[in-house]
Amino acid sequence: MTSHTLLCVHAHPDDEAIFTAGITSHYAEQGYRCVLVTCTLGQLGLDDHGRNGAQPGHNALATRATRAGELQRAGALVGYARQITLGYLDSGMMGWLANQDPDAFMNVDVETTARVLADIIDQEDAAVVVTYDENGFYGHPDHVMANIVARRAVELSTRAQRLFYPVVPRGVLSSFVAQSREQVVFLPAWIEDAVANIPDDSVDCVMDVSRFSALKQGAIATHDSQVDNADLVTMAPELFSLLFGTEYYQLGWRRDNTSVACAEDLFGGLS
Repeated sequence: MTSHTLLCVHAHPDDEAIFTAGITSHYAEQGYRCVLVTCTLGQLGLDDHGRNGAQPGHNALATRATRAGELQRAGALVGYARQITLGYLDSGMMGWLANQDPDAFMNVDVETTARVLADIIDQEDAAVVVTYDENGFYGHPDHVMANIVARRAVELSTRAQRLFYPVVPRGVLSSFVAQSREQVVFLPAWIEDAVANIPDDSVDCVMDVSRFSALKQGAIATHDSQVDNADLVTMAPELFSLLFGTEYYQLGWRRDNTSVACAEDLFGGLS
């Protein structure tokens, strides 16, 4: 019998609130076990003076501590029964000096890190694993590495059956961005830089998680040190739900040979 454990692999604190909070809230409500693996410490995020990790005077140590607390609170809010941090350094955006740090996540040994992750997957008996697509949703090097590591980890594992990627179809993303600009809402870079080349009909699973929209907005608000997301927290519920009320997933890999569709359930057909 396939276990009902969902394991999400995210790059930084707050990614669990932004990208997959709907499905974890949904499956936790259904009695499934949800496990979060966060790859980095997020120490290059915005510090208590709003400085990012590429700016002079940035306080990486304080940022790391603040974000660790935010992560624990937000993760519990959106249904995670267990949270694991791999402890790698945040690589920063592409082109930052931090990219050159040998301890940055983007520079990890893939096979070694994938084996660690595979052991966690097997320990948790996780049938479904979720991480970003090959582009990392918007090109962040840590998101891209999360894809590379997770893809190898499910291959090395004995328990994983499926790997899914959260995506936003072109039509949905374009509509959200247009309406946000009409309402003079500031959008963070991860939305502005998202690759809007996902055809509307190319998703494998569509999850209506609109009943969790307010909870998702609250989870993002829990990461209040990251003020670039502030307008997401204060935007009108209708606009927020346009992007966050439905979660879309592409199937990136599967081990199971079932032909049953998973159009509305990541675990569909698994028994």
